[in-house]
Amino acid sequence: MKDILQNHIEKEIPFLKGKKLLLAVSGGLDSMVLLHLFQELQFNIAIAHCNFQLRGVESFGDQKFIQEYADANEIPIYVTQFDTEAFANDYKLSTQVAARELRYNWFNELLEEENFDYLLTAHHADDNLETFLINFTRGTGLEGLTGIPVQNNKIIRPLLFFTRNAIVNYATEKGIQWREDSSNASDKYVRNKIRHHLIPILKELNPNFMNSFLKTENYLQQSLAMVDDAAIMVYQQVAREEGEQIHFDLNKLLQLPNYQSYLYQWLKEFGFTAWDDIYDLVNSQSGKQVFASDFRLLKDRDSLIVYPIIQEKISEEFYIDENQSEVNIPLKLSFCKVADISIASNKTIFVDADELVYPLKIRKWKSGDVFIPFGMNGKSKKVSKLFKDEKLSLLEKENTWLLCSNDQIVWIIGIRADHRFRTIDATKNILKIELL
Repeated sequence: MKDILQNHIEKEIPFLKGKKLLLAVSGGLDSMVLLHLFQELQFNIAIAHCNFQLRGVESFGDQKFIQEYADANEIPIYVTQFDTEAFANDYKLSTQVAARELRYNWFNELLEEENFDYLLTAHHADDNLETFLINFTRGTGLEGLTGIPVQNNKIIRPLLFFTRNAIVNYATEKGIQWREDSSNASDKYVRNKIRHHLIPILKELNPNFMNSFLKTENYLQQSLAMVDDAAIMVYQQVAREEGEQIHFDLNKLLQLPNYQSYLYQWLKEFGFTAWDDIYDLVNSQSGKQVFASDFRLLKDRDSLIVYPIIQEKISEEFYIDENQSEVNIPLKLSFCKVADISIASNKTIFVDADELVYPLKIRKWKSGDVFIPFGMNGKSKKVSKLFKDEKLSLLEKENTWLLCSNDQIVWIIGIRADHRFRTIDATKNILKIELL
C-alpha cells in the first residue's frame, strides 16, 4: 500500500513533496493508516485532532490516544474541543453538519495561522461510494454523482482510491492501533444505514462491485469535465460581463437545445437553488427576479442579468458642503466654478450656483419624485415616467442617484438635469458638476 500511495503521489499530487502538511486525525482506523503512511514516506507532517464531546469519556479517550501517539513519535499536534451540541442548537443544524462546520473552520484557521500548505484527510473509496448513494437518493446533478474530489483547494484526500478492505489489511499487517468510534455502529445516521445495509447487498449482487464503482466514478468525472468545457465555450458566446454584472443574451440562449443545463452550470456558483423559477424567468415579463443569498437574477427585456445584492439602505443620504470640490461616495462627482459653459452631457451639467442651497444632498430616487426636465420650462415630470421613457431596467433604476438642493432635484445623475437650476445670460456664478 505504501508503494502504491507513493506512486500515486508522484503521478497525481506531486506538489505535496516538500510541503508542510496538516493531517486530520480522529484516532479511527482510516486516519491512523493515513498518519502511518505519511510517517513512512517521511513527509513534513503535523496532527490536527478535534474533540467534539459527543461520546462522553470515549471522546476524551480518543484525544488522549492521539496526544500520546504524537508525543511518542515526536509529531507536532494541535487539539481543540467543541461544544458541538450547543453549536448545533444555536444554529439549528444537524449534529453531523455542525461538526463539519466546526472542524473545517478550525482547520482553515490552522492552515493560515501556522502556515501549512495543505490539509490531508483520510477519506477512501467506500466513503466516496456512501456519498454517491446519499446524493443519489436525495436527487442530484452530475456533480453529486462524481463523489468526493481528490483536491478541494487546500484539502487533499490521498487515500480516495483505496478501499476500506485494503486499509484494514494494511493496518493489520503493520500492527497499527486505532480507536473504534461507537457511533459508527448506530443506524441513527443515513450514512451508517447505507454502510450497514445497502452496500452489503450491492456487494453481494456483484462481488467486484467496488472496482465497478471506481470505473463508473472515473467515467462520470470525465463527463463532468466535458460538460464544464462546453459550458465555458457557450458562455463566451452568450454572456457579456460589465463590471460586477453578467448579461446573458436571451436570443442566443434560447437557440440552445439544452439552455436550462447551461443556465444551471453558469449560475450554480452564485448560490441559486430555485431552478424552476430561474427557468420560468426566461419567458417572464421584464422586471421579474430570482434571489440567492448574495446575488439576484433579473429579467430585463432580452437579457438575464446576474449581479450582487448591494447591502445598502435605500434611504441613505450623503451631504455636500459648499466648499467641497469633490465627493467619492456614493458616486464620484467634481464641483468647480467656471467662467462660461461648454457642451453639457449626461455626465456633465452646468448650474446657476446662486440658486443652490447647501448642503446639497445625494440620495436614491423614490416613488413620487418629480422634477422639471431641462428644456421643459415649468412642465414637471415624474422621475418614474422618465425611467419608463428611457427604458431603464430595474437594475439601472435601483442604481440611480439624485442630486438635490433644498429637497428639489438638481440632477438625476448621469441622466437628466433639472430646468430650474439652468444657467441663463444673467447668471453670474456658474458651477460645473461632473460625474467622474
